[in-house]
Amino acid sequence: MSNGNSPEDERPFEDASEEARPSVGRALQQARIDAGMTVDDVSSATRVRIAIVHAIEADDFAPCGGDVYARGHIRTLAKAVHLDPAPLLARFEAEHGGRPAPTPAAPLFEAERIRPERRGPNWTAAMVAAIVAVIGFVGFTMFQGDDDGSKTQVAEGATASTGKSASPTPSGSRPAAPKPEPTDSAIAAAPQDKVTVKVSAPDGRSWISAKDHSGRLLFDGLLEQGDSKTFQDSSEVNLVLGDAGAIELYVNGKKIEDDFQPGAVERLTYTKGDPEVG
Repeated sequence: MSNGNSPEDERPFEDASEEARPSVGRALQQARIDAGMTVDDVSSATRVRIAIVHAIEADDFAPCGGDVYARGHIRTLAKAVHLDPAPLLARFEAEHGGRPAPTPAAPLFEAERIRPERRGPNWTAAMVAAIVAVIGFVGFTMFQGDDDGSKTQVAEGATASTGKSASPTPSGSRPAAPKPEPTDSAIAAAPQDKVTVKVSAPDGRSWISAKDHSGRLLFDGLLEQGDSKTFQDSSEVNLVLGDAGAIELYVNGKKIEDDFQPGAVERLTYTKGDPEVG
């Protein structure tokens, strides 16, 4: 007879072993069923795809894309079915090599990154720069043109005008009336041993050509309104007037009173002495 408990009674109580505890997936599945939720309900509540929910409940964590993502899904699903995620995560970590070293937060949940919008060329600035360049070029060209136009052209064989010089006028302005006839002093100043012919265009412009007695070309070009040319030779000056009606002639200091018609072409020859058309 023995006092106390039998050997069977002295055996310690058996604790539930690790193997007897439900797996992570099984525990999540049972909690979902106990909560009266379907897989579709859990997927809608957690935004975890249905296929991944089914795989996790079957303890297949490969579709999660890695242990880090698997832990995130386990935590999310556990909260959705009102289950404490800490024991499930501890079991998962024990079965999969423990908790990994911390990783940067950016790769954990890779979201679609918004790429910065590529900016195209600044066409507005380019157009403004082009307009400024064009305006500058046009202004420079006009300035150069004014400088060139202000220079008096001197024809080969031409001499200075014997009439009174006009007073300077602003650029672009023209005399309102024809120049006055030469005075007696100007006529007397004309050389007696030469022929002097002055061609003026007070009311318009005309093409003119002038040659000396030997046929040498003294001038060939356009006489603008308000301009004049003077030619001298020892014996004669030959003229061709493209628009004789726009021309006034002074030969040896005297004005020629011929009634030239507008647009008429005249061929004239003047010699020493009193003006006479050759």
